[in-house]
Amino acid sequence: MIPITNTWQPFLREQEQQPYYQELRAFLAQRYRAANVFPPMEDIFAAYQATPPEAVRVVILGQDPYHGRGQAHGLCFSVRAGVPPPPSLQNIFSEILQELGIPAPVGGCLTPWARQGVFLLNACLTVEEGRANSHAGKGWETLTDNTMAYLNALEQPIVYLLWGRYARNKKVMLTNPRQLVLEAAHPSPLSAYNGFFGCGHFQKANDYLVRNGLQPIDWSLPCD
Repeated sequence: MIPITNTWQPFLREQEQQPYYQELRAFLAQRYRAANVFPPMEDIFAAYQATPPEAVRVVILGQDPYHGRGQAHGLCFSVRAGVPPPPSLQNIFSEILQELGIPAPVGGCLTPWARQGVFLLNACLTVEEGRANSHAGKGWETLTDNTMAYLNALEQPIVYLLWGRYARNKKVMLTNPRQLVLEAAHPSPLSAYNGFFGCGHFQKANDYLVRNGLQPIDWSLPCD
């Protein structure tokens, strides 16, 4: 059973009953026995546990977890405390510095964002060591698309930050006029200079939240 103790629970319990999820669970049971799969089982649903639906103010959508040992812990773009930020995350911090004057932290754990209402969701929640996208097409996308549809149906203002072609393809699902969709290039070093740098998304997200009577996100992180 999915170990969630907040108000995501009814939604996730419903997903557990679906045939796609039964097949996904069988696949995961086999792969966790046969390979190094990240994140650890207990962290697969960390994004859901950290940010219940009624608290969601910003959604950042990644593709799949980091596939290096010791990095992934269930929040997209985030790494465990004490792990140096990978290049894409370094570029995210560079954009925040440029927009808001907030210096880059030493580490890359984004849990403080999640606790403020930044839902850090990957489209696929697991991956095998050294094999990017190795769990694509196994069922995770159905779960996370259903998650996006669930959020789209809520009345609360939400800002979606869609970076890169994969995430931007989800825009068609996001039709709620009370919510804001922002698009840009992916922060990867391969594409950051093609529209991620200078996108202004962090300031724009906060401006939108304030206009709708919500607290802005504190995008700073501890520096040690």
